Amino acid sequence: MNLAEAVKLKSILKSKFYEYTEELHRVAFITVEKGEEATNTFRSMSEVEKDLARIRQDIRTLDRLVYEANTKNHVTFEDKEWALVEAIELASQLREEASLFRHFSEQAKQTVENNTGDIILYRVAQYEPDEYRERADVLEKKAHRLSNAINAKNYTIIIDFDDSFYF
Repeated sequence: MNLAEAVKLKSILKSKFYEYTEELHRVAFITVEKGEEATNTFRSMSEVEKDLARIRQDIRTLDRLVYEANTKNHVTFEDKEWALVEAIELASQLREEASLFRHFSEQAKQTVENNTGDIILYRVAQYEPDEYRERADVLEKKAHRLSNAINAKNYTIIIDFDDSFYF
């Protein structure tokens, strides 16, 4: 399977883990009337535990394979080679910085802060909001370009994981 599919499968496995955990809680107890025999119409706890153990093992294996692939493979961005793990973090940081700059760009250059009596206080930005809007746009575009490069690379990397149980 390719790395892009592995990343999607990790999400599926985490969902399955929570489903099996919830199922284990549901099948752990049944309610019976006094004097009645307890009959279980659900899967047994041991069956659910077996599925849960398989999912846990697959999550660990897939995590290891994805981490290995993300450290061994590289992507070029702005004339520099980045290990995928670093590129993923950089894309995240670019998005966070763009969001911060977008926030500053949405603020007024000057507003009345307090107007009591004869004293008027102003809140004055120590920067130009329009410059931060432009900087946010540039950072968002960089993050998109980097994310696209990472995604494209993820489709070329093959990892050795049997996904036939899930797909």
